[in-house]
Amino acid sequence: MSDTRPDSPHASPGEPSSEFVTRPDDAVYETEEPVRYAVEDGIATLTLNRPEFNNAQNSQMTYALDDAFRRAVDDDAVKVIVLAGAGRHFSAGHDIGTPGRDVNKPQSRRQLWWDHTNKPGGEYLYAREQEVYLNMCRRWREIPKPVIAQVQGACVAGGLMLAWICDLIVASTDAFFQDPVVRMGIPGVEYFAHPFEMNARIAKEFLFLGERMSAERAREVGMINRVVAREALADEVRDIAARIARQPRMGLALTKQVINHVEDLQGKRTGMEAAFAWHHFAHVHNEQISGDLLGGYDAKGMARENKADAQARGGRS
Repeated sequence: MSDTRPDSPHASPGEPSSEFVTRPDDAVYETEEPVRYAVEDGIATLTLNRPEFNNAQNSQMTYALDDAFRRAVDDDAVKVIVLAGAGRHFSAGHDIGTPGRDVNKPQSRRQLWWDHTNKPGGEYLYAREQEVYLNMCRRWREIPKPVIAQVQGACVAGGLMLAWICDLIVASTDAFFQDPVVRMGIPGVEYFAHPFEMNARIAKEFLFLGERMSAERAREVGMINRVVAREALADEVRDIAARIARQPRMGLALTKQVINHVEDLQGKRTGMEAAFAWHHFAHVHNEQISGDLLGGYDAKGMARENKADAQARGGRS
């Protein structure tokens, strides 16, 4: 899901500008530590740290998370990585409305796509989302050490992408999972793993309805491993991580590699390539129809729709 509408690169309708536009960056960061890092007993814990914004992911957080993953991979004392979120929620998704939304800010890129900030038209978002959404998540999926997601509260849209790059997902009983971006006219988030995280027919239900899936339902469909009480979540994850950490490093790396390879043989990577292209066609279609890449939804609009859905279902999730 993209997080802003770029300024028009045209001097007037139908008249291409001779120069690419430069978009202002007015992001205001509320923290200098969007991801906390700690190591104990061979377990590195990476904690998303924007709790006042429900751990919405801006680029500052994305690149800090990449740095933290690199740090854990490079530390031979680390055997297992835990990805957690501070506060009530794991992650409410990509940042589409906080003061720290920094879509126009140049970053120290990790892939070989060029800078997006001075590019026209669809190139602007296509280049950026290749970098910070699709390719960054695929980079993290290939981390050669086991990664466990520790999920409480909301795991929505971009939050799903972070959980899905992990090898195991352990959730609290109050956790819920949701990809509501079809209401934006977009066929799911950029890291499109839905048919691999659940049965294809369940994936269609998940996307068509855009409703919250409870932690217990997510376990039933095979998307997550375990559901525990909120107060027991951190201890459960730590116990699993400690037991995994007793296994030989190379054995773990090869086991992860072979299972990922089988998924890719089944079409996971090529499916994502197609889904990403359709995702960006949807952005262009939205803009041509309505003038808005997100089909008229901002963060508040999505929250209103979620509340209306919950009320219509009598509070069921």
